Amino acid sequence: MSKDIKSVAKTSETTFEVVDALRDLDGGTIEEISEYLGFAESTVHRHLATLRKHEYAVRDGEEYHVALGFLTVGEHARRRTTAYPMIKEKVDTLATETGERAQFIVEEHGQRVYLYTNVGESAVQTGATTGKRGELYTSAAGKAILADLDGDRVDEILEERGLTTSGPNAVSSRAELDEELARIRDRGYAFNRQETTEGVHAVGAAVTDANDEVVGALSVAGPANRVKGERFTDTLPERILGATNELELHIAHSVQG
Repeated sequence: MSKDIKSVAKTSETTFEVVDALRDLDGGTIEEISEYLGFAESTVHRHLATLRKHEYAVRDGEEYHVALGFLTVGEHARRRTTAYPMIKEKVDTLATETGERAQFIVEEHGQRVYLYTNVGESAVQTGATTGKRGELYTSAAGKAILADLDGDRVDEILEERGLTTSGPNAVSSRAELDEELARIRDRGYAFNRQETTEGVHAVGAAVTDANDEVVGALSVAGPANRVKGERFTDTLPERILGATNELELHIAHSVQG
């Protein structure tokens, strides 16, 4: 790699670090961002100026914040997912019918990404907002995706991401995870028993396209004291499997059409 190419790559990397800092700090002054990143204030100022020029950062007094330009890009990325309008409709319906938090996640860079979420009238706040990322193996929807992925892809993800325990009941070994994924394949859906967040249960199932490729997964999450018994083991799985089946039929017919 030539010196010029290395310099351009480093500049781009620094810009993304500044963006990440704006997100992590929920905005900040040049001095605060500089201190957070360990960069010279002149460097931070230069990258912020470029971000503002291209409408990816805004200035409010002395503070800088992430701009809605990222929302434009993010919405474009989200709508690349097959059948997104139908996915949104199903999530909204699940949230309304169950009264809990419903979501659709996809796998990207070996992580789960919340593509769309909605909450029912009884839902609790869990921090599962659109765009949030996390480990696949600690969530019901994430495990459902892993169970449907090609074995080589699962190996790649686990080699890169590892198994760092999240919630109180998260799996901690590959053997334990493999056993869990086998059970998910047999029954068609996955459980999350306080593996992401203490006190929260969830049920999820994968959605595939006409070629049996994983599109993502639907899930419903709620407090463990309410999502329990037959509601947890039978009622919610039945609802989610019904929704995933309808989504898969819609996707298959869309391709055929």
